[in-house]
This record gives sequence, structure tokens and C-alpha cells, in this order.
Amino acid sequence: MNTDNLELASMRSRAMAFVIDDFLVTFIIIAMYWENIAASGNDLVSVLVVMNEFVWQILFLKFIYQTLFVWYYGATIGKIITKIRVVDFNHFGRVSIFTAIIRSFMRLASEMFFYIGFIFGFFNDGRQTLHDKIGRTLVVNA
Repeated sequence: MNTDNLELASMRSRAMAFVIDDFLVTFIIIAMYWENIAASGNDLVSVLVVMNEFVWQILFLKFIYQTLFVWYYGATIGKIITKIRVVDFNHFGRVSIFTAIIRSFMRLASEMFFYIGFIFGFFNDGRQTLHDKIGRTLVVNA
């Protein structure tokens, strides 16, 4: 891999990738549980109650999605669209499955605790979020 041209991904492109990925996962969840959601009626509170019943399935889907795509492709669909990718901090190559699992788990933890872990990316030279720091990864332009 040519490491001479590596450039850190901007926080804007990372945020856009996050939004794309969240829309994609949300669409999949809605498709999977459409019958339950439709049966809850037009009341927003009822829909939220139904969605809360499936919170563990949603978290599991996000975990699997993040882990497999980052490990296998080096990027989720959102990252592919925004032309960024995740690389190992030490050798700038493909991340291992173990690293992808740790990064994905910590990413979910950051989401659950008011996105605090994402804020770390604004305050360090490598633009590393908490899940990047713990997973020992960087997000770079593809």
C-alpha cells in the first residue's frame, strides 16, 4: 500500500458517512419489522414503543454491519459513498477482524452515551474518535 498519499478524512465526510449508514440501517430495520410498526397505528408514541421492543436487534444489526464492512471492505457503505476508509493505525493497511469488533463495539457505546466518543475526533491531530483510539484505527480518504 502506498502510504505517501494518505490524507485524514474530514469530519464532514465522516459525519455524512455516519448519516448514510444510519439511514441504511434504519431502512433495514423498518423493512424487517414493518408489520409490527404498521400495526401500532399512526401514533408516534406507539411506533417508538414498538421500536424500543427491538432495541437489541437494532444494536446487533449495527454491530454486525459495522464489524463486517470495516473488516472486509475497510469501509461501510456510507464510507464507500463518501470515499473514505478505515485503516490500521500501525501499518495503514486493512484492519483485522478483532480490531473491527472492538471498534464496532466502542462505536455503539459512544452512540448510546450521547455520542460523547465522537467528540474526541475534534480534539486530536489524527481526528480519532474514541472508537478509533481504542480500536487503533484511522479514517482516511480512499
